[in-house]
Amino acid sequence: MKKTLLRGRVLSFHREPQGPDDTDSFAYQEDGYLVMQDGKITGMGDFAQAGSLADDVTVVDHRPNLLLAGFIDTHLHFPQVQVIASWGAQLLDWLNNYTFPEETRFADDMHAEAMATAFFDQLIAHGTTSAVAYCSVHKGSAEAYFTEAARRDMRMIGGKVMMDRNAPDGLRDTPQSGYDDTKSLINKWHGRGRAMYAVTPRFAITSTPEQLNLAGALVAEHPDCYVQTHLSENRDEIAYTLDLYPQARDYMDVYQGFGLLNERMLLGHSIHLEAREIAALTETGAHPVFCPTSNLFLGSGLFDDAGLRAQGIVNGIATDIGAGTSYSMLQTLNEGYKILQLQGQALHPYRAFHWITRGNAVALGLEDQIGTLAVGSEADVIVLDARATPAMALRMGRVETLAQELFVLMMMGDDRAIAQTYVSGKPMIDKHDA
Repeated sequence: MKKTLLRGRVLSFHREPQGPDDTDSFAYQEDGYLVMQDGKITGMGDFAQAGSLADDVTVVDHRPNLLLAGFIDTHLHFPQVQVIASWGAQLLDWLNNYTFPEETRFADDMHAEAMATAFFDQLIAHGTTSAVAYCSVHKGSAEAYFTEAARRDMRMIGGKVMMDRNAPDGLRDTPQSGYDDTKSLINKWHGRGRAMYAVTPRFAITSTPEQLNLAGALVAEHPDCYVQTHLSENRDEIAYTLDLYPQARDYMDVYQGFGLLNERMLLGHSIHLEAREIAALTETGAHPVFCPTSNLFLGSGLFDDAGLRAQGIVNGIATDIGAGTSYSMLQTLNEGYKILQLQGQALHPYRAFHWITRGNAVALGLEDQIGTLAVGSEADVIVLDARATPAMALRMGRVETLAQELFVLMMMGDDRAIAQTYVSGKPMIDKHDA
């Protein structure tokens, strides 16, 4: 395949920034280049040193915009694309009134396929090139999700939810059918192209002990798969869970007792944690996932990022579409910044942009494949325009540093700031239609 050279201001992190002055944590070229070939990054550096590369490549000049690794979203719900911005209620009411009725529609394979196309269009438009998503309980929804991801050659993780109680008719499986469908999907999709599978018990309230036991069996049988579920999002949820599992020491212990906790587990929300639960995260290497727009929308609580990080825990950050209110990881940082401010925790833009690129890749154990622009990485690249709107352009007139520009992007940016998205080295946004 012919090489493509992107020219622009290039930013890539190689470790987590330790503070505002930690400029050694990233590489930055004011006039830089990336070379992409066969879906990989094969060159990166200062454009003045590109030399003879220009003789053998297609050059795309993105100056003065910023080139960055594609965003990674570690928790969102594919079947909830049409319930975003549904008014009112807290978690359990929101699930029963909006989410569950919507997800029953995914029994129709044609509907699932149409929604998969729309879902991936939104990810691309917002600069998200990899994500970890929940499908519905229906096997066909996962088929639609992985089929569309494969068509676009995206590095995606997902799984059909396992839920055999406390859900409407048409939205429940059984312990055995959930196991069988999941195993079949793993065998078909995990490791096929760029697809990876996550064993997905929705949460303890919607799974019987029999189902969680079989979910644990799947994790034991497929240790290279991910595990995703929800934890301690809402006080009522916690109380209900402990009523259903009276033998558990705490909410985390439900999952821990069935062998689900490991370094490949992603626990959405993880807001109201007890000391023993935090210790279990440290011991097992499981990852909490901060979902700021969702937590604010449902009034769930404030995620203690600094407290968990102080225990050596690696946190993800995510949109949580559709209780989350934006597909944009930039807007996710916007709201995350405010939640942390309320707790006296500062989120500097260097660490923020590391978090939604390499940081989330570290949580997934994929930092050698995605999340950076290092040579050998998969060529998922986005082009950020900090002057995308008149208000942003006005603010940028007074910006003097890279950190200031990144802060403008994370506070004022959204899909309009995504000038282009490359997946496996291919441009995905038709600028004539944008």
